[in-house]
Amino acid sequence: MIVSRLVAGTRGRSPLVRVGLLVVGLAVAFGLPWMIYPPVALDITAWALFAVALDLLLGYTGLLSFGHAAFWGSSAYATGLIAIETGLPFYVAVLGGAVVAALIALPIAMLSVRRTGIYFAMVTLAFAQLIYFVANQWRSLTGGENGLQGIPREAFGLDLADSFYFYYAALPLVLLGFLGAWRVVHSPFGRVMVAIRENPARARALGYPVDRYKVQVFVISAFLAGIAGGVYAVGHGFASLQEVYWTTSGKVVVMNILGGMGTLWGPVLGAGVIVVLEDYLATAGIDAVGIVTGAIFVVTVLVFRRGIWGTARRLLSRRGRDGGDAAPDEEPLTQEPSPTPAPQG
Repeated sequence: MIVSRLVAGTRGRSPLVRVGLLVVGLAVAFGLPWMIYPPVALDITAWALFAVALDLLLGYTGLLSFGHAAFWGSSAYATGLIAIETGLPFYVAVLGGAVVAALIALPIAMLSVRRTGIYFAMVTLAFAQLIYFVANQWRSLTGGENGLQGIPREAFGLDLADSFYFYYAALPLVLLGFLGAWRVVHSPFGRVMVAIRENPARARALGYPVDRYKVQVFVISAFLAGIAGGVYAVGHGFASLQEVYWTTSGKVVVMNILGGMGTLWGPVLGAGVIVVLEDYLATAGIDAVGIVTGAIFVVTVLVFRRGIWGTARRLLSRRGRDGGDAAPDEEPLTQEPSPTPAPQG
């Protein structure tokens, strides 16, 4: 029943559950380069943070963004330019790229949050395509179709050319990003996010400035996506147009749906599955990687309606109750946030 408690109790009240999940997650994070090829391990952590960043919008606030590649990619380019032109440690370059992504996200958010549903998704997609056009045309800065190459891996004189060592050097940045997302979700601000997702009209009637909260979470999400994009760019040594292309936004949405939206752990699992699957198919010499991964995604979504993590948690929760050792009940998506924080002007 320990596994049942760990999986089913992600939203549970017991601190033991959270500590157990934290220990398991850290053990996997630190042991990942020993189990798989280090560059793939780095890709998993970067995409996992990117997926968690989008989950703050999609899973917790109910805003579907099809334009998050703009922030992942703009940070990748900005990180590369800072690292190449200044020679600063890659930590500074990545954080600088994340700030650039947040600054780009601010006007986009202020214009996008006035729309909801599919209209919000299309507006974010339109802005992302605008960023893609700029990156493609501004060849003197971004390299155009050739991309931005030769991004250095420098940090305080350490030799990080080996991907194995760079993984551990970059891991603190990724973990800080996860910590930031966790802190946002488990705060009064996070409760308001859920309230907006469930019933924006009621949240507005209670005195919450709904649009302001949406802008804030949008910018936070872009900043975390920027950290992930910067780490990814430095790890690969280049930034390309693929980073700002719309398919990158679609890929991270798939990761969220596959793993389970609104769970934090679900997007991490979804990112791991997608990255490992793509790497396996590519090394196996299978050309139609997209067709295979798409078919697996469709089947998985049909079987696991709540995503892999959400479905597993629900099943193990039922099993725990049937066995007399009840795991903490899953918090339904329609449950009103409690306690409700005071409105902030």
